[in-house]
Amino acid sequence: MLKDPEDRHESAFELAEERVPTGNVALPQSPVGPPVPSYVDADDFPVVPRWQVVLLVAATFGGGMAMIVPMAYSLAVRLDQLAPGRTDVLGYILGIGSAATLIVAPLTGILSDRTRTRWGRRRPFTVLGMAIGVASVPVMALSPNLIWLGVGWVLCTVGWGTAAGSVGNWQADRLPASQRGSVSGITGLTMQIAPVIGIIAVGPLRDSILLVFALPAVVAVVLIGLFVAFAPEPDTRGFVATTKLTVTGLLRSYLFRPRDVPDFAWNWLGRFVFFLGLTLTTSFTVFFIAQRLEMPVADVAGVQALTSALSIGTAMLGAIGGGWLSDRLGRRKPLILAGSILFAAGGAVSAFAYDLVAIVIGVLISSLGIALFSAVAQALVLDVLPERETQAGRYMAITMFAQKIPGVLAPIAAPLLLMIGDGDQNFTVLYLASAVLAVAGGSIIAAKVRGIR
Repeated sequence: MLKDPEDRHESAFELAEERVPTGNVALPQSPVGPPVPSYVDADDFPVVPRWQVVLLVAATFGGGMAMIVPMAYSLAVRLDQLAPGRTDVLGYILGIGSAATLIVAPLTGILSDRTRTRWGRRRPFTVLGMAIGVASVPVMALSPNLIWLGVGWVLCTVGWGTAAGSVGNWQADRLPASQRGSVSGITGLTMQIAPVIGIIAVGPLRDSILLVFALPAVVAVVLIGLFVAFAPEPDTRGFVATTKLTVTGLLRSYLFRPRDVPDFAWNWLGRFVFFLGLTLTTSFTVFFIAQRLEMPVADVAGVQALTSALSIGTAMLGAIGGGWLSDRLGRRKPLILAGSILFAAGGAVSAFAYDLVAIVIGVLISSLGIALFSAVAQALVLDVLPERETQAGRYMAITMFAQKIPGVLAPIAAPLLLMIGDGDQNFTVLYLASAVLAVAGGSIIAAKVRGIR
């Protein structure tokens, strides 16, 4: 349960003397089963200082550019060069990439929980993820066919997903309850702004496809590299695991018993349904704009940059305002439901938008809803996270399933929805289906999660 507002710290940026738990931490006997009691109360975590939050936000920005710009723009441009008119192939490529992360994300999370190095348990995986992400750039940009484009995207999403996941695990390791809403709001806003700036930056470079893919990766290497170099993480060589990591135990760690952690389970389901609705449209925005405004795919970058730039204000209001308000009020669920409803309203506007003004209005309403939902829902994830001190990486990876599985299903389902009816691809049905799912996801969280207000 969240504390009352007067018991909270005033700001996510309040300075505090750094305090790192010392001594041996015993891992639970089994990767599944009733939650092990926490060794340290999350509310007793020291406030993360401002400079560390700045490093965190910068790393989040870099990871957002590296992951989202290729998904939202670069892949579509390269696909249009290799196979013009094959909108459905984009869905398949994105789905395969999401399927790969379903396997890799929990593995890296579980292994990082048990990693014992002088550099900590998260940092080695951040560096490994960056290396794989950088390697994906020439594969995607120079791909001679769709198969190699798909291989490059798998490397990209696995690499940058691993790096970003490690940064997220650092948050779970360090943030007290009093900072989760406001910091999640800031990082949520950063994830909204990163692709905007990325698309604005790569749009003029569309004639050089290598630069279109390389620029976001370079920014990510610099900003995540600063986080790796300067964000403190304690030496974990003294931590002792009481159980061996077996293949059977590893496979069982991909699952959890909902009856043991009901709030975590209901929150997972609500996020799954919401992100299924969101992902239905995210991957097809380029083709949606091109169809509704009757313009070439390669020229959509200008429109995307315009709509994204205008949405910065609504994203800031939803993310920072929503995150801060949830900390001050000590309530998450009403704001999460409001975010899902706003996103659905924007989707309904977009469903019937056939000019630039209507498209912009739909995007602005949707961006407000996404930012509000994402910021507060991320804080709720940290609130209900089981076994935080010993298996945070594992449960954060399981939480990511709620976003990654929709990333597999939605690109497959979306082409089927687009084929409903006669004539052009039916984006009206696609956006309305997205709206319905979003409201359903927010409603599940608001109605079923009991331990958090």
